[in-house]
Amino acid sequence: MKVVVLTGAGISAESGLATFRDADGLWEGHHPEDVATPEAFAADRSLVQRFYDERRAGLGRVAPNAAHVALARLEETLGDDLFLVTQNIDDLHERGGSRRVHHMHGELGVAWCVACDRRTTWGGTLIDEPDCPSCGTAALRPDVVWFGEMPYGMDDIHRALFSCDLFVSIGTSGVVYPAAGFVDYAHAGGSRTLELNLERAANSDFHESRQGAATALVPAWVDEVIALHAARA
Repeated sequence: MKVVVLTGAGISAESGLATFRDADGLWEGHHPEDVATPEAFAADRSLVQRFYDERRAGLGRVAPNAAHVALARLEETLGDDLFLVTQNIDDLHERGGSRRVHHMHGELGVAWCVACDRRTTWGGTLIDEPDCPSCGTAALRPDVVWFGEMPYGMDDIHRALFSCDLFVSIGTSGVVYPAAGFVDYAHAGGSRTLELNLERAANSDFHESRQGAATALVPAWVDEVIALHAARA
């Protein structure tokens, strides 16, 4: 059975990471257009670098939760038949044990040099404008997909959605595209669809929807899939 799993901010929220937008529309006290667009970076480079430096440092204060660990168990069982794509820019899936994670919105722990187009694992700060390890140019930015930029790996994601047997959406709002449209691609490919979320997403057009905390729903669902896989073996 081929499974595509999409995760959003809801899965990381249970580890203590703030979701993308609070109820007032702000992200950590900032308007998204001030810290999450190429125009914002051009207008106030220091503000944007500082914002992501703080987010990167914050990763050290949180840990993966039971949902992340459960998805790593699922990967151990399904191998390449699991395609895990996340909207999250944190590293909690990897720290939870997953090895095949497709970060469609980039990663906080990676710096991108816009001069030489090289990407480097990065755990420090960028506000001090360090030189690129590859070309020596001070042209590093967070490897994060901002509004107005194309998410990564869309061709691979679309192929996986069209060829899977089951698409599962975990902890997503259903309002941010292109991820909000993944359920439609899955339906077009003829797969079953399942939503695991605190409440129904805005685009909830799934065959099945389960409401509750990811730390409870995801391990229970993973146990179901592993048991089914064992029965078919």
